[in-house]
Amino acid sequence: MSLGPVGASLDPEQAENFEDMEKQFAVKAVQHMTTYWAILEKARGSKLRLTKIDDDIYQHFKKEFPEFDSTGTINEDQMKSKEGKERWRNFMMAYEKRVDDYNFGTMLRANPKFEYGEKETIFAMRMQFYAIEITRNREGLNDWIYEREHPDEIKSSS
Repeated sequence: MSLGPVGASLDPEQAENFEDMEKQFAVKAVQHMTTYWAILEKARGSKLRLTKIDDDIYQHFKKEFPEFDSTGTINEDQMKSKEGKERWRNFMMAYEKRVDDYNFGTMLRANPKFEYGEKETIFAMRMQFYAIEITRNREGLNDWIYEREHPDEIKSSS
């Protein structure tokens, strides 16, 4: 949807529609976030597959972002810098025809040690979410969520 050229007067009806679109996006992003969290509470992240091509995404991500520290906090400024955006754009375009909604916005935890929260969550593209969360899952960094929800299972396996 185009709201017209920059600086042009805004048609109030179009602005209302744009606001509705933003609300719909926010609802979808929150639904994705809560669904993913609920899945992590029911299954160990290390046992999950987020897509049919997790292996490809994981290998590609490790190759293109070898410096990424999956245990640490994401540097959002670096991720969204001109160079960061370019690197991510190149990475994501490889999935344009392979992953539905590859460029749809979603919420991503900045650090795998914390739950979603206002200060712990960043806006990211779906492929960024997949690449980072597949990596965290492969490395067992999300298993604590399941373990917290199933403490009796942990005790009985000790």
